[in-house]
Amino acid sequence: MTSKALRTLGGVTSGVDFSSNDYLGFASSENIFNRTSVLLRERGIRENGATGSRLLSGNSDLHTETEAYIAKFHNTPAALLFNSGYNANIGFFSSVPQRGDIVLYDALCHASIRDGIGMGNAKAFKFQHNDLESLTKLVEKYCQENCDVYVVTEAVFSMDGDQAPLREIVTICKKYECHFVVDEAHALGIFGEYGRGLVQELGIEDDVFARVVTFGKALGCHGAAILGSETLISYLINFSRSFIYTTGPSPHSVATILAAYQELPTNPKHKQKLHINIAILQLDIKLKGLSSYFIPSSSAIHCCVIPGNKEVKDISEKLMELGLDVRPIMAPTVPSGSERLRICLHSYNTEVQIKELVSHLVSFLL
Repeated sequence: MTSKALRTLGGVTSGVDFSSNDYLGFASSENIFNRTSVLLRERGIRENGATGSRLLSGNSDLHTETEAYIAKFHNTPAALLFNSGYNANIGFFSSVPQRGDIVLYDALCHASIRDGIGMGNAKAFKFQHNDLESLTKLVEKYCQENCDVYVVTEAVFSMDGDQAPLREIVTICKKYECHFVVDEAHALGIFGEYGRGLVQELGIEDDVFARVVTFGKALGCHGAAILGSETLISYLINFSRSFIYTTGPSPHSVATILAAYQELPTNPKHKQKLHINIAILQLDIKLKGLSSYFIPSSSAIHCCVIPGNKEVKDISEKLMELGLDVRPIMAPTVPSGSERLRICLHSYNTEVQIKELVSHLVSFLL
């Protein structure tokens, strides 16, 4: 890797936010901040931090209450909190698929899924991105063997912003008796009634073996949960190493998660405003002749493909100078030739800001 491609930690920027995953503005929500304090006071919790693994001293009634709330919200039998989406994915994929099993995953699945698979004992094969024919060929090949087959995808892909054909994959999984696993990191809060996610928007939650929901995006806090059957959750408590051998989330973190979940049905205006902003960007991209540069998306993530690390970084820096915080995604994070500006929309972005961004892109690209 050349020195120009080395990653560095960025500083705080003062530009208009088109880069964070705080899609609904929950990270700075006064309601959630205040509700978190109330939850802790009501339960008489005064500890500032965590004290150990949840299997030792790190568990509390608040943890189990929050898991029960999440399970009910997502119409699933049970939920288990993890410290991050990364921990949830490596915990699931390193422990649930067994030696002799097969994992089939979308080629654009997140690094945490791929790392978890690599830590496990099952064989794994990728299918072409959102390609049902590619998936079907692999399923037909490996379902002939006497093993469990897991099909894995993201509801909304983190680097492209597009959606997986979940209904169609459910049909394939039901036909061949595969276990379907969906990562809803970038769908939680954005899709479905009150932001319950794309799986519930489509009404297929009973057809999904496990879901992963993460809280560091639309919920504006930290952590994750795996959703599934009580048997699955019990198995993870006993065999998921990233759950067992780590300090549990602090009471304050858990209270923030619960407060953020309670905000979703209480104030649906955040989600409504986000989708208005998505429509504004989509229309302006079309009207200004930029459609060929963008990967089609109806999520909060919109990617303007500008091949070349130098090229995409230069345009990002120009936008920064103009007061617009838009970050470049460069190789090797994405394949060489597909470098892009990753534009994240939020409920708090204004129409003026969105149109200003598009106008500047027109001046740089056309």
